[in-house]
Amino acid sequence: MTVKVYSTPTCPWCTKAKEYLKSKNVDFEDIDVSKDLNAAAEMIRKSGQRGVPVLDIDGNIIVGFDQRAIDRLIN
Repeated sequence: MTVKVYSTPTCPWCTKAKEYLKSKNVDFEDIDVSKDLNAAAEMIRKSGQRGVPVLDIDGNIIVGFDQRAIDRLIN
């Protein structure tokens, strides 16, 4: 399973999403879109959103911290 979390350091929902993934022992790539403009553009292209967090779980996009959607994709 490939998981990317597009986030910023000041976003509380990003922190919650990453803590939740860690609690489920899911490895993920944390991508700071405040420092990486190419990653920010990629996130917008994938999700149609400028807000964070955006999770990409095996090509499935979740906007925001949606625990049920995350569980559905990681289980």
